[in-house]
Amino acid sequence: MSTDRMAALQGFSSQVLGHDRFAVTPASTDASFRRYFRLTGDKGSWIVMDAPPDKEKIEPFVRIATKLGEIGLNVPGIMGCDLAQGFCLLTDLGQRLYLSELRADTVERLYGDAMGALIVLQTGTFLDPGFLPPYSRDMLLAEMELFPTWYLGHHLGIRLAAEETAMLKTAFASLVDTALEQPQVWVHRDFHSRNLMIDPRHNPGILDFQDAVRGPITYDLVSLLRDCYVSWPRELVVDWVKGYCALSRESGLHDSEDEELFVEWFDRMGVQRHLKVAGIFARLHHRDGKSGYLADLPLTMRYLQETTALYADLRPLHDFLLTLPRR
Repeated sequence: MSTDRMAALQGFSSQVLGHDRFAVTPASTDASFRRYFRLTGDKGSWIVMDAPPDKEKIEPFVRIATKLGEIGLNVPGIMGCDLAQGFCLLTDLGQRLYLSELRADTVERLYGDAMGALIVLQTGTFLDPGFLPPYSRDMLLAEMELFPTWYLGHHLGIRLAAEETAMLKTAFASLVDTALEQPQVWVHRDFHSRNLMIDPRHNPGILDFQDAVRGPITYDLVSLLRDCYVSWPRELVVDWVKGYCALSRESGLHDSEDEELFVEWFDRMGVQRHLKVAGIFARLHHRDGKSGYLADLPLTMRYLQETTALYADLRPLHDFLLTLPRR
């Protein structure tokens, strides 16, 4: 960050808080151009979002944070914003990431809290169905196109043959059809262990929701249970998915008692998401110089290989994935 921008950030924060008695330290970065800083002083701590206006918009974050707070989710409170400069002062949800505390002896409780919050998020759809834009066919397809463009092309240097391109197109279409046949609810889009904070008073704290849409009921469940940063045995994951099927049915989100269909929705949604994520991780490295995500590619690709092996129509994709070099 330039000296001038840091001075502007400090000036904005001082104005909102009414004092300048705080230290500024980096809090986190994410896969976008947003950055976060923690202000620490005698009266507490706060978070400042730095979103350069020419690259990021703060308005969606503020709009969605307000709505999610209204329905009872634990999201950062908005203390003040300067849209012209691209700053937003937020309450601080702490530093205890789910990722750092997920263990065999904590996972049931932490995931139970997260799935409870997910039910609250999804039932919010009933209050305002048109609040979020749809996770459209075009958007779902465009996300998967990141896989051949960035992972296969830029990362692996592979030029697809015509039959391979046709195979991917067929698989992508099938995955989108399955996504769109599911009940459509509010979707966080990155509901995973790096965006969930442990809060003893109101668990979990929820971050990074500004790209929320209305889409498939299993999408956020995939983000949580097939997290690209931590993995669990499939049999355990399937038990959790079936439990969520029952919980979401009891909450009025769907009326199906077919647990196996719900698991299939979950699996196929996972293939769509992990194709997208593999492309994004490769793009972050090659385009944006953020190479840390390369360490998470092996688990992402493992998910893809394992899940595509389960369904006959995805076997051509599975066989293709097995031919790819590991990098």
